Amino acid sequence: MKLFQIEEPDGSPSDPDAPGAAVGIDASGVLAEVAVAVGGNVAMLADREGFERELSVPAADAPTAEWQTMFEGAKLRAERGLARPVTHAVVALAAMPDRAAALTLLQAAAAAGLDVLRVVPVDEFAQSDMPAEAAAVMAEDLAPRPESP
Repeated sequence: MKLFQIEEPDGSPSDPDAPGAAVGIDASGVLAEVAVAVGGNVAMLADREGFERELSVPAADAPTAEWQTMFEGAKLRAERGLARPVTHAVVALAAMPDRAAALTLLQAAAAAGLDVLRVVPVDEFAQSDMPAEAAAVMAEDLAPRPESP
């Protein structure tokens, strides 16, 4: 029997306290879409074949549990697609929520393990932009950076 060890590229374990990836979540339609940006290059994230999952967007006044389910699905899709933790998101909505709905949304995202960097109405993006992609670029810009040693 042969044993082998898998290590991070630099040979040291990754920091569990380091921020994970930041994604853009478009929750302005019936189904949510998730995208990631790296160096300004954007990619839409989809579930793998056989693991497809609809990410239904709840009504603006839906209970926290429904929003949490959507955020958990978006996070799972992103983590499977990126093969790394996802901890932050910019969320695009059809319109800015009122104070109570915004609080529900933030609590649901936090319960799903996501720190919402910003909530953006889709009309803030250029007409040519896909909201998930534009949110992903914004998330990349706003995401906390790992501290340098």
